[in-house]
Amino acid sequence: MGTYADLVFLGGRVVTVDAEFSVASALAVTGGIITAVGGRDDVAPLVGPGTRVVDLRGATLLPGINDSHLHACAFGMATPPLSLDLGHPAVSSLADVAGAVREAVGRVPDGQWITGHGWDTGYLDECVADPSRQPSRRDLDAVSPDHPVVLYSFSGHATWVNSKALELIGIDRHTVAPPGGAIVVDESGEPTGMLHEGAQALVQNALPPLSRQERTDAVRSALATLARLGVTSFTEPGLGPGGDGIMRGALGAETLDVYRRLLADGELTARVGVLLLPTGMASTAEEFARTLTALDESGESAESDPRRLAIHGVKVFADGIVPNKTAWMHEPYVGGGCGSLCVGGETDAERMSEIGAIIRHAHAAGHQLGVHVTGDRAVDTVVDAFAAAMAEHPRPDARHYAIHGDFLTAHGMKVLAAHGFGVNMNPTIKWTVADMEEEFVGAERAAYAWPYRDAIDAGVRVTSGSDAPVTHPDWRQGVATMVLRESKAAGRVSGPEQRIALAEAIRTYTIDAAWQDFADDWKGSLEPGKAADLCVLDGDLLTGDPHDIPEMPVVLTVVDGQVVHDTLRD
Repeated sequence: MGTYADLVFLGGRVVTVDAEFSVASALAVTGGIITAVGGRDDVAPLVGPGTRVVDLRGATLLPGINDSHLHACAFGMATPPLSLDLGHPAVSSLADVAGAVREAVGRVPDGQWITGHGWDTGYLDECVADPSRQPSRRDLDAVSPDHPVVLYSFSGHATWVNSKALELIGIDRHTVAPPGGAIVVDESGEPTGMLHEGAQALVQNALPPLSRQERTDAVRSALATLARLGVTSFTEPGLGPGGDGIMRGALGAETLDVYRRLLADGELTARVGVLLLPTGMASTAEEFARTLTALDESGESAESDPRRLAIHGVKVFADGIVPNKTAWMHEPYVGGGCGSLCVGGETDAERMSEIGAIIRHAHAAGHQLGVHVTGDRAVDTVVDAFAAAMAEHPRPDARHYAIHGDFLTAHGMKVLAAHGFGVNMNPTIKWTVADMEEEFVGAERAAYAWPYRDAIDAGVRVTSGSDAPVTHPDWRQGVATMVLRESKAAGRVSGPEQRIALAEAIRTYTIDAAWQDFADDWKGSLEPGKAADLCVLDGDLLTGDPHDIPEMPVVLTVVDGQVVHDTLRD
C-alpha cells in the first residue's frame, strides 16, 4: 500500500471546521498534510510500524489556532523576566505597582531603566475608587528617585514614567507633544508623567533600542508560550520604520530580520503573517507614501517560505482608543469630547482627506490594508475610504480589514460585507475592559462594543486576535467571551444580544483567520490535503459549560505535522 501516516488520532471529537462544521472521530497526518478524516476505519489502513497513534479518549482535536492580531516580539519583551508584570491580578493598586518598582530598584544597576507592562486603571484600587485619580510620576519617585522608570499600559496607548525619566527624556512644562499625542499636565502645568498616543515616542526615542539578541529572546519566549496555548499561526500586525518608536523598536524593521533568521534556523514554531508598518501612530499621507514606496522598492515584501513567513500588507493607524478618549466617535464621551483621527491635518475634514489618501496609496500599490480603527465615526470614515479606493483601482480580492472595530456601525458592516472586507475583533480585550468602558461611553455603547453578532449577521468576515501584549493570547478565554459576553472584573454580561454560537467563535480563530492570511485554501480547517496544524484540548469543547473552556488544558500542538508542544508523553 501507500505511505503510512506519521500521526493518527482516534477516539475523539475531531472538529473539522469545514463548511458544515462536521465532527469526526479520527484523523491521520502524513508528511505535514492531513491525509484522512473520518472514523477509525478511515485511518486504520494508514497505521504502520512508525506511526504514532494518539487515543484522544474523548478530547477535542481542533485546527491549529490562528491569533490574527498579536505583537509577538512586544509580547515576549513585555513579560517576565524581560519586564515587570503589572497586569491584573499581579498588581491591584498603585501601591502594588510602586512595590514592584521598589523591588526592581534593589536588583538592577544604578541608572538602568526599569520597564514594566500591563497596568490598567480599571484594576488599580485607587483609580477605581476615584476615577479622577490617575497614575503620576509622584507614585514612582518615592521608590525610584534615581532609576528612570517607564511603565507601559495594557493597551499600548499610554506610558507612565517617573521624574528621572522625564529629566532624561527632556520633557518639561514647555515641551510640545507630537501631533496626535498628549503630555498630561497637572493644574499647575507640570507634566504628570503620563504620555498618551504619539507622545510615547518621546520616551521610545530616549531609550536604548532593543539589541538583536533581546529581540530574538523575546520572539523565542513568545513562540514557546504560543505553542503551549495551541497557537500555530499569528499575524504580527506592523513591523517597519513606523515601529522604531514603539516599545523600544519591538515593532521595528529589525524584528522582521529576527523572524527570517529563526525561520532559516528551523526555530519558527508558528506560521507568521506580517503587516508592514511604514509610519507610526501619527502620520501624513505624504510621509506614508514616501516610506511605503521605499519599502516596496527595497524588495521588503518577498519571503523565501511564504507558508511559514509571509508579508501580506500594511498597517495604518486611523485613531486611538476609547479609554484615552482618542477614538473618534459620532457622539461625545461621558464628560465631553469626541476624539479625532490621528493623521495629519488641522481639521476633521483635512484628516479625513489624509486617511483617504493613505488608504488609496496602499491599495493602489497592491497591499492588503489592516487599519487600526476603534471609534464609530473613524470606522465609517475608514470603510468608506476602502470602498473609494476599490472603486478607483478595482482589485478582485484585496481582503482589507478594520483592526479592532470596537464600535463598528451598521453602515460600516454593510460596506465591509459588500466588498468582501473583514474586521479583526478582540474578545479578550472585551472581557478585560467591559466594566470600565461605561465610564467613558455610557452603559449602552459599552455593551455594544465589539458587536460580533451584528457583524456576522451582516455578512462581514470576522476574525479574532488577542492584541498581545494588550491581553494574554489565550483563545480559550476569547471563545468563552464571544459565547458568554461576561466581563473579567465583575463577571456580568455586557451586550448579551452580541453573543455568538460556539461554532462561530471557533471559526474566527481558525478558517476565517486563515482567510485574513489569504490561506483558507490550505490551512484553517481539518480536511484532507490541508496543512497539519493541530491543537488538542483535553475535554469535550462542544458539550461542556462555556465557563469551563478557559481552564481546558492544551495537551498537544502540531505545526506542519511537527509536534511543538506535548504533555501527553510527559
